[in-house]
Amino acid sequence: VELKQGMTISTSVTIKPGTYHLNGRDSLNRSVILIQGDDITVDFNKAVLKGSNDKQWPNEFYGLAVLIKGDNITIRNAMLSGYKVAIIATGCKNLKIENCNLSYNYRQHLQSTWLHEDLSDWMSYHHNEHDEWLRYGAGIYLKDCDEANINNNTVTGGQCGLMMVKCNDAFIYDNDLSFNSALGIGMYRSRGNRVLHNKLDFNVRGYSHGFYNRGQDSAGILVFEQCNENVFAYNSVTHSGDGFFLWAGQTTMDSGKGGCNENLIEKNDFSYAPTNGIEVTFSSNYIYNNIIRECDNGIWGGYSYNTGIANNQVAGNKVGIAIEHGQDNEITENFFDSNTTAIKLWARKTQPPDWGYAQKRDTRSRNYNISGNEFQNNNVALDVALTDSIQCFSNKRKNNKLFYKFSPDVTHADTSSAVITITNTDTASFNRSNAQTLMMPGGKKISTVIPKTGIPGSRKNIRITEWGPYDYRYPIIFLKSIDSNNVYHFDVLGPKGKFKINPAKGGTKDVKDISISQGTFPATLTAQKTGVDVKIEMEYTGPAFTDQFGKPHPANKAYNFSYRDFHPLIDWNVNWYSWDAAHDPNKNYEKFKTIFNQTPVKTEQSKKVDYTWWGTIGKQLPADSFATVAVGTVDVPKGLYHLGVTADDLVKVFIDRKLVIDFWDATKYKNDEDAYHSAKVELGGKHSFRIEHVENGGYATLIFYLKPIDK
Repeated sequence: VELKQGMTISTSVTIKPGTYHLNGRDSLNRSVILIQGDDITVDFNKAVLKGSNDKQWPNEFYGLAVLIKGDNITIRNAMLSGYKVAIIATGCKNLKIENCNLSYNYRQHLQSTWLHEDLSDWMSYHHNEHDEWLRYGAGIYLKDCDEANINNNTVTGGQCGLMMVKCNDAFIYDNDLSFNSALGIGMYRSRGNRVLHNKLDFNVRGYSHGFYNRGQDSAGILVFEQCNENVFAYNSVTHSGDGFFLWAGQTTMDSGKGGCNENLIEKNDFSYAPTNGIEVTFSSNYIYNNIIRECDNGIWGGYSYNTGIANNQVAGNKVGIAIEHGQDNEITENFFDSNTTAIKLWARKTQPPDWGYAQKRDTRSRNYNISGNEFQNNNVALDVALTDSIQCFSNKRKNNKLFYKFSPDVTHADTSSAVITITNTDTASFNRSNAQTLMMPGGKKISTVIPKTGIPGSRKNIRITEWGPYDYRYPIIFLKSIDSNNVYHFDVLGPKGKFKINPAKGGTKDVKDISISQGTFPATLTAQKTGVDVKIEMEYTGPAFTDQFGKPHPANKAYNFSYRDFHPLIDWNVNWYSWDAAHDPNKNYEKFKTIFNQTPVKTEQSKKVDYTWWGTIGKQLPADSFATVAVGTVDVPKGLYHLGVTADDLVKVFIDRKLVIDFWDATKYKNDEDAYHSAKVELGGKHSFRIEHVENGGYATLIFYLKPIDK
């Protein structure tokens, strides 16, 4: 059969091959294709279904390609792109999705740059009782689907790969869900699932090598809110924001009960995470035989209890295992090599008085068994504070600068037989060959060799573009630093081929002393900045490749790629004002703005509007209930521009006294991404800008962007 807009498939069919340009509907409740019924097999036969044909950018993609309802349904060989969500299945039992390519669907346009992060890029998963996660898009979104079989699918170049809500007893194996800008796999209230032998690498955002490593809650695997008894084994989960991110959920935070418990995390590679290789909090789990290298924290286990951490290879991390307020945990037979601190255990003296979890649970740091581990080349092996009852025995050590760093408030620490010196012939206890073959339904065997994406190790290979992680498949000129002399340092990366400066496209602008004009990949390039609009145009020729938007480009045909950095000269005059209940901006804007007639509490001149406040705006100045007014003039060439502002909480932007951005309703600010606002504006010559910003309370930020829109 041929695919048609709005068709319902209720019997087994094979789809006629071809490319179908069918836009999504105005709601995710209405799909392009509905598959409904029982005992149905739909073979898409490599047919390509493309949506959002009237849109250009991934953050504009909309609609749902395929909606599935029914039992014993099999979907295979589908190629779906250009949608907010490729596949949604609800209330299905024994669903099979196999050999599908669901790449290049929705993803956010990231605002963070190489120099600083932007609040609006942070992910927020805390509520999904009403499918709030759907705002992030997905390759596959399963809800109330038990005993699903998801295998041999590819999701790349999107925001989220596979999302599961209230799904139990699924088998998820041999998929490649890599190079997405948020999640490889996300689970919510799901139990008894097996996630085996998948590639889940480079699911990351919020990282700039040498500048910041926040991750912004991206993760290879997310396990969130009462997910229990799942198995995660033989997966490659490298270079992701967190490799594995488990959080007990708001239910546990409020009641002190529940958690994400009895999950087995075994024989995976969680290396090169900007933040945590494994994060498991407020729960009881098993972490065995994993590789965790060069992360900020190898394992972050805040408030973990009855957790077993054994036979892991933990190397080159800032902190190997970090646990605050943990209880009854066993850390045994792990190999710690070249960490700044191998194990750090501690507690805070007080807990927030209004926090339900702390009021209903014992949150002391206590009862640890640390035995049979090997420590070598660590700066500190054991750093412990405000912890009671530690048994340390039969641990081996070699070349650690300091073995114990115990604060005076540590009590009942038994270290009488804690240390054995390692001889030169001793080796690490970790042994990947111990992995056992796991049999799947139908007699299929899962490989015990961890799959690899093929990108070399080290976090420096994480390169975040405005659309997410770079996948090393297309040509790019990537800025890695600007030195004190305004010399730009670039990596020129791509498939095997040649590049050159492209004079037909203008070559370069506002730079000089370019170190090379042509070459082969990879290469480095430097250029001296001479103006406000740095631009380098390049041309690639070489093998065929697929670009970051999923478009294939033929071999030996010239392909243009470029870098642009536009920072117009604006001398900003910035004033800050305090406001009180009588001038509450949330109630009456006209009355509020009379405070601008008062004397500012702070004034400064600045070349940019780029502020982030974790506390007060200055010494003895307010942290909350303040307003910012920034006024400046710019002179720019005639053209179309993208104006953006990230603001917490309220903001108005005026150009030549005309209101162009108006976000003045705090009730609409629900998620981090709601802090970003933008407009397309025609500019040319001199223009005046005025930004009015209000902070109600808590964290505050104000960042202004102005970029030309290239034709």
